[in-house]
Amino acid sequence: MKFSKHEEIWLTISVGMLVLFMVIVGYQTFALGMGPPSNKETLDPQKVDQTAPFDNPGVFEVGPNEYEVVMVLQVFSFTPNNIEIPKGATVHFTMTSKDVVHGFQVAGTNLNAMVMPGYIQKITQKFDKPGEYLVLCNEYCGAGHQMMSTTITVK
Repeated sequence: MKFSKHEEIWLTISVGMLVLFMVIVGYQTFALGMGPPSNKETLDPQKVDQTAPFDNPGVFEVGPNEYEVVMVLQVFSFTPNNIEIPKGATVHFTMTSKDVVHGFQVAGTNLNAMVMPGYIQKITQKFDKPGEYLVLCNEYCGAGHQMMSTTITVK
């Protein structure tokens, strides 16, 4: 098959761009750790209340200015509700859902996760700015979905 000069140029540019994009995505994923979370931890969604650590949801200090928030999402509510942490704290969120797919989005940050029943979602965020951050469910979860919110207060 014979290509014209223009076709060869465009084909070379196209293949070069694809290779460049693959290298950039690979670098971001492996070197910068920007890949999607791949936690494959599972649990029985009907036994969330009897499964550690979800049998005792709450905010726990795990190190100097480092906290873990164990959270259960369920019918239009977050447990625990209204989280308070100090300014500059690194927070590790460990979440699961008891019933349907829920979303976990913290306004003013890049935190955005899908929390599915039967799976454990883990994400981390550092809160440098004091204030009140609104947490919303951004996955439609039923008739009371619009009421599913809570706050994170950074002091």
